[in-house]
Amino acid sequence: MSDTPVQAESAAIVIPRRLDPEDAQLALQQLQAILKRQEVVEALAHRQYEDDDKSNLLEGLLHRQHESEIKAIVNDLHPADIAFILESLPVNERQAVWQLVSAEHDADVLLEVDDWARESLIESMDHQDLIAATGTMDADEIADLAADLPADVIAEVQKGLTDEERAQLIEAMGYPEDTVGAIMDFEMVRVREDVSLEVVLRYLRRLHELPDHTDQIFVVDRQDRLQGTLYLSTLLVREPENLVSDVMVTDYLTLNPLDSDADAAGAFERYDLVSAPVIDDQGRLIGRVTIAEVVDVIQEDSQEQALSRAGLQEEDIFAPVLDALRNRAPWLFVNLCTASIASLVASRFEDTVSHIVILAFLMSIVAGIGGNSGNQTMTMIIRALAVGRVSGSNAWQLVKRELTVTLMVGACGSVVAACFAWAISGSIAIAAVMMAAMICNMLIGAALGVLIPMLRDRFGKDPAMGSSVLLTFATDSLGFFVFLGLATLFLL
Repeated sequence: MSDTPVQAESAAIVIPRRLDPEDAQLALQQLQAILKRQEVVEALAHRQYEDDDKSNLLEGLLHRQHESEIKAIVNDLHPADIAFILESLPVNERQAVWQLVSAEHDADVLLEVDDWARESLIESMDHQDLIAATGTMDADEIADLAADLPADVIAEVQKGLTDEERAQLIEAMGYPEDTVGAIMDFEMVRVREDVSLEVVLRYLRRLHELPDHTDQIFVVDRQDRLQGTLYLSTLLVREPENLVSDVMVTDYLTLNPLDSDADAAGAFERYDLVSAPVIDDQGRLIGRVTIAEVVDVIQEDSQEQALSRAGLQEEDIFAPVLDALRNRAPWLFVNLCTASIASLVASRFEDTVSHIVILAFLMSIVAGIGGNSGNQTMTMIIRALAVGRVSGSNAWQLVKRELTVTLMVGACGSVVAACFAWAISGSIAIAAVMMAAMICNMLIGAALGVLIPMLRDRFGKDPAMGSSVLLTFATDSLGFFVFLGLATLFLL
């Protein structure tokens, strides 16, 4: 008899499943196998049964079986893992799997999935499903999706919000993209400075749960002007009789809703923050930014920079060919034009190349090394621009530094290149020309690696967008010109 309660209690204990990114990879492979098997089986059913009724019956049975398997796999995953799987499937399969995701995951998955994949998911949802999914979101989360949601859905969702939530939604939607206002949330804990820590603790216990990533409580006056912050660690270790005003921190970082989200991310990185208050021009507390949003900003900026350097924008890798063509063609056309100019420069030295054929093999080395040198410099500068370490006042200093470093590296590398040129040509003169041209082109690449991104940033353009294309054009054209020009002057 005495063992029964213990056994019943043990049976009620639920061991939480650990999160593991490999689970998503494994689930993706299983889903792809099921979808492939479904395609093959349906094709065989069509061939085996000439009777349409029998074929449709068999297909229906197999389809329901596959759907049951997919549901069992997908709905056991974390929403972020479900988002990863959906992003990894072609559009048709993505929408088919999305229809099998449990409705309780819809809101979280829509928030987790990348913008380019979210559009196809929303297209496959009906009006009521969209309203049900967005109806469970906070105002700042709805604002994140507002650009992708139909206007009638937003209008319908607004009807279910309180006056405060509706005002927050309108405020969040009013801030430009890439600003603090666009990523801040409105869930936070406020207290007054004239109460004791015991009162604060009693207040916190009345809440169902604390907002995510709460490491500090914001101290405000009756007009909601921020007075200081109270860290939870302080709240737990100090005597309950202490007043908030005696233990709160008055030296803290604040953000403005119109600040750049990249600047906010830099501040979080510099000061090791978990959250930061957002105040308006009158000093009133209107929201907060947490490390969760900052990590998303850093990741998105990193991805955008990687794509921008090749002249690309984010795209659905399973999107129709025409969509990909519109994304990739413009800078490829620019690249074609720049390559044509480089070839035109080389063609002006046809007589030189015809007399000394070995130059045709060596000039690609000069152009390639110059481009590589410039890309190294450009990568450093783009990174420095992103974190705010470069300005107009130190531009010339950076150019001189990069030229000095490149000159030293080029002097060493050009000796190796000259030895190679001498080995295959047997000419000291060709080796000397190779050495001089390589140093000159590396210096050109380094100078342009600093100037191109800085000039684009100066004129309000993305420093990374197409910079590698422009750099390659310059190092190829000028590399050919310098190398063949020196050969014409000293070898003929």
